[in-house]
Amino acid sequence: MHITMLGPLRARSGTETAALGAKKARMALTVLALRAGQVVGFDELVDELWGEAPLKNTRNSLQGIVARMRGSLGRIGLDGTDRGVVRTVGNGYVLGMPADRLDANRFLQQAREGRALIGHSPRKAADLLRGALAMWYGPALVDIADGQRCRAAALRLDEQRRIVQEDLIAAQLEAGEAGAVVPELKQLHAEHPERERLSEQLMIALYRTGRQYEAIDTFHRTRRRLDAEMGLLPSLHLQRLYQAIITQDASLSR
Repeated sequence: MHITMLGPLRARSGTETAALGAKKARMALTVLALRAGQVVGFDELVDELWGEAPLKNTRNSLQGIVARMRGSLGRIGLDGTDRGVVRTVGNGYVLGMPADRLDANRFLQQAREGRALIGHSPRKAADLLRGALAMWYGPALVDIADGQRCRAAALRLDEQRRIVQEDLIAAQLEAGEAGAVVPELKQLHAEHPERERLSEQLMIALYRTGRQYEAIDTFHRTRRRLDAEMGLLPSLHLQRLYQAIITQDASLSR
């Protein structure tokens, strides 16, 4: 069994994909997948599925949802009984699936491995980080809009995706590929002007490709935006980079 959530939620066995149907079944499977191998209590699932407006017989409703989920998984060759992949254990349910069968966990693990290599093996780091980003096929859990835990997981994963994009650029800059990353950096900087790391990376890439004036202008545009939108000054790190660019500090060369 494999579950993917770096896009719409999917449960697969071999080449078969389960038709999970109702939204609450997808939400319940998401919570179980995020805690694969651990017991998720009935009360936690009820809170996720119905929040502050529970039904009169939420326990029975939850059991019905899990029964339909098991039926969907059974139709793709997984055991759809209580002894199968979704088991009743004590006062809750557990998804009997190794953690690495969830694409989100594989993405995070590969991202960590790539990040650790940026400083001393940037090209290998870039390959790993590209592979991690290639696992995505849309915004995380894009078809599940409800549920506090589901929404929080989606936000965390989407944020990690942006961080890995920045890590990949850091690896490419470390490998001397400033010219190759400028177009992508300009697009990302336009989409996420609040992320100072992108401003920093764009300034470095522009400077290393002989565009010192554009690098300086990027700093001033970032400074004005931070002041106008958040009432903040650029970080000390960004200010120091600006000074290094003005003085053409040798440490910026690659």
